[in-house]
Amino acid sequence: MTTPSLKHRVLVALASTVIAALCGTLAGWTLGGFVTLKLTKRALLQQASRASAQEDLRIIESSSVLGAMRASSDLPCSTAELTYFRALIFDAKYLKDAGRMSGGKIDCSASLARPEQPLAQVEEDLTLSNGIKFYKNLAPYQSEDMAMLSLRQEDFFVVVIPYIQPRSSLGPEHYVETERDTRDGQIHWLLGDPPPANAAAFAGNGFMRLGEQLYATQCSHGNSNCVTAYISIPEVMQADRIQFRMFMALGALIGGLFGFVVSLLYRHNRSIEQQLRRAIRKDQLHLAYQPIVSLPAGNIVGAEALARWTDAEGFAVSPDTFIKIAEENGFVGSITAWVVRRAMHDFAAMLRGNPDFHLSINVASSDLADPGFLDMLENELTQAGVKAESLSIEITESSTASHGVAIETIRKLHEKGHSVHIDDFGTGYSSLSYLQDLAVDTIKIDKSFTRSIGTEALTTALLPQILAMAAALKLRVIVEGVETGEQAQYFNEAGGAILAQGWLFGRAVPVSDFKKLLEGGEVK
Repeated sequence: MTTPSLKHRVLVALASTVIAALCGTLAGWTLGGFVTLKLTKRALLQQASRASAQEDLRIIESSSVLGAMRASSDLPCSTAELTYFRALIFDAKYLKDAGRMSGGKIDCSASLARPEQPLAQVEEDLTLSNGIKFYKNLAPYQSEDMAMLSLRQEDFFVVVIPYIQPRSSLGPEHYVETERDTRDGQIHWLLGDPPPANAAAFAGNGFMRLGEQLYATQCSHGNSNCVTAYISIPEVMQADRIQFRMFMALGALIGGLFGFVVSLLYRHNRSIEQQLRRAIRKDQLHLAYQPIVSLPAGNIVGAEALARWTDAEGFAVSPDTFIKIAEENGFVGSITAWVVRRAMHDFAAMLRGNPDFHLSINVASSDLADPGFLDMLENELTQAGVKAESLSIEITESSTASHGVAIETIRKLHEKGHSVHIDDFGTGYSSLSYLQDLAVDTIKIDKSFTRSIGTEALTTALLPQILAMAAALKLRVIVEGVETGEQAQYFNEAGGAILAQGWLFGRAVPVSDFKKLLEGGEVK
């Protein structure tokens, strides 16, 4: 496999970053739109509620003043009556003028007094069943900036000061005020922009979207009018373009960073894979050997061969990492073959001269399913002149997930003379019947059980059961992770022929240091 060029790696990183940034921008735009519409809905409902409450107060005050005017006993349009009207307007909060009308003409008012001729006749825009008439922009109260609403009952009228909605962050909201005729239920448009839909659509509380328009309606609790605040989506987007840009920029930043990190991880993983392949090919891995001792004497009876690797930058790569990479990319068998070959190189003479010493190697689940695995073992042992009985094969519980394959491979290993160990026992799913089916020779109790000794952890209570099960099945036991005298004493007192390995007896060391340990006899 050739190593990708620097240009190729840069292009991959750049492309992944740009694509992720674009995806992040799109996600930011989508999220920004969603959040903006949610905020717009809430703001529109609040605006409609405030406007409706203000219109309620105007209607109530208008009805009250009209009632007071009708109760006047002064001569129509007399100085006394006009003075009375002016007093009512002065005390009113929402009214601009009040006066008398006959037919469709204004006879007099608090602000206009008594014109020499009644003002030009106008037609009412809406008459309700209770006799109240509504005028839009009644002359001379017309305004180019806003619609003026006047109410008339019998011969009396009032002019309502328009409610000016405070500008919000939404932008250019629009308003529609409708009135329901209680006699026939008909909905009439009173004020505001002409409704872009049937006025009946704005006669009930709630929020709705029609095309590109968003509407929020609030109706009076005591009167028959409703106020609708509405705004178009393009207007919202224009008003909130800064917020949108922030969401898009944030999305692009997060997406770009994500893409960059992914490209780095990809490059790192590819780099490790390629370095590992080269290290295997150039014999740049090395083995460390950890002593296995018998309890309680503590004399060395075997060793576990552990693969080690230092990458091109001088960093030690964890076996969990590089073995996993090799498994995922389909070349872990090359590491297994290298381990067997190197172990035979280091220990062949010792194994030939000391049949009681056993060497253990770890194999992966894919090794068990590899048709060439058993032949590789036999060839390496034959070349080294070492018997199969001297080499133990360690498999993990998870590697036996393919039950049938594991059972068949273990059977063939036994036929050749190898012993088989279940490594990290207790971390998987081996049950009593499962162990019987696999027919392994040894269980290696995981270090997590060893570390629980002296604590109240649940795993401590399981240890006696595991040891009893091993005795019942006549399995040898190797205890991993023994680091303290208390832990060693626990297994000494457990009885039976128990083997152990851990820092208390020695760390994994190169073959030269391991042979020095053997020369010293008992490990101190």
